[in-house]
Amino acid sequence: MTVAALTSDVTLSRAAARRIRAIGEAEGRPLMLRVAVEGGGCSGFQYQFDLVDQAEDDDLIVERDGARALVDVVSLALLKGSEIDFVDELVGAQFRVRNPNAKSSCGCGVSFSI
Repeated sequence: MTVAALTSDVTLSRAAARRIRAIGEAEGRPLMLRVAVEGGGCSGFQYQFDLVDQAEDDDLIVERDGARALVDVVSLALLKGSEIDFVDELVGAQFRVRNPNAKSSCGCGVSFSI
């Protein structure tokens, strides 16, 4: 059984929801964005983004506008209060986590420290 999202845990921006839906439409099947935190990177932790077809039993499901993102229970403690966003800038387009728990992060925004 999957865990329902609580608004105060993790949220999904409108831009991220739009991008997840667009990727699923291009693939011809519904996809979900899995966001996880792993040890490593230049700041101690790094974000991992994957597109998946199914949620795991203990995933937190974050929904917005018909799109879904998944966060495993281990990563949730490091992501509490975060917003999953999608940015399309001159240097490139990417999913990004706006994490209030991060004390510092690298220039690319993929790794952080607590």
